[in-house]
Amino acid sequence: MATGKHGSVVEKTRAAEAARDELRGALAAVDVVLPSLGIDPVSMTSDYLAPLVELGCCRADVARKLAAALRNGVR
Repeated sequence: MATGKHGSVVEKTRAAEAARDELRGALAAVDVVLPSLGIDPVSMTSDYLAPLVELGCCRADVARKLAAALRNGVR
């Protein structure tokens, strides 16, 4: 039986997953792949905070590509 709280958790998790997927697509469009991009499992257990999108680790060259893409997007 789903409760209001459960439904809220499901909605928040889906929203975080959608944000992760949107970010993954935007990064792929500028040839940047963050292999550890995901949803932080610890934050999914919080009653107070929405689940966090975890960017994870990446190589230095990927960080530079991401920085360049951000700089180019601002112009």
